[in-house]
Amino acid sequence: MQYKQFYHKLLADNIELITAPSEYERMHIFPNAYKFFGDDTAFMKVYPLHEQIAISDLKKYFNRFMVKDFVKSVKGTEFPNFFDVSIAQEEFDNWMEVFYQYRGDLLTGGICIKEFLRLKFYGERPNEYRAFYANGEIVSICKNSGQKNFTQEPPKEFVEKYKNLPSIYYTVDFAELADGTWKVLEAGDGSVSGLSEFQDAEQYFRALYYALND
Repeated sequence: MQYKQFYHKLLADNIELITAPSEYERMHIFPNAYKFFGDDTAFMKVYPLHEQIAISDLKKYFNRFMVKDFVKSVKGTEFPNFFDVSIAQEEFDNWMEVFYQYRGDLLTGGICIKEFLRLKFYGERPNEYRAFYANGEIVSICKNSGQKNFTQEPPKEFVEKYKNLPSIYYTVDFAELADGTWKVLEAGDGSVSGLSEFQDAEQYFRALYYALND
């Protein structure tokens, strides 16, 4: 993995990154982090790259589902946000070819088929939040889908539940469902997770500094 090579090249020059390669892979690759969340996240099945995924198999587990690789989806493209298991096998196979084309050289690991969650919308925006954690502390929790007006925040105890995962610096994305409950959407390594659209960067890096030096 590129991060591991990067880490060891810097280490050879006496520069040690705070996140070890094992921690990076644990949180950056969602199937590795999936086990930490249990029923707090969408049910997921994992498949090898470029292997036909049988709709007959998916019907055993899903009604609606979304597709991503081990790191990213291709939302914002023509690729559907979700599929219904009534889709014909040939049509789904054709869409998977489109998925592979969009991910291209960025394709990572394998294919995740995840339960499609009905999210709560405020206007045109789903209600999603990103929490940054460092050294066992919550560094920040901010809106993460461009919500401009008031929205409900994830319950404090739900966010605090995940402040001691086995990595020094990581993110967890939370979303409010249509019924008002909350789920974990994703996790990520803190060093490659972007700040939220309206997040105060100066405030964030100050909080990160104090968390890492506590």
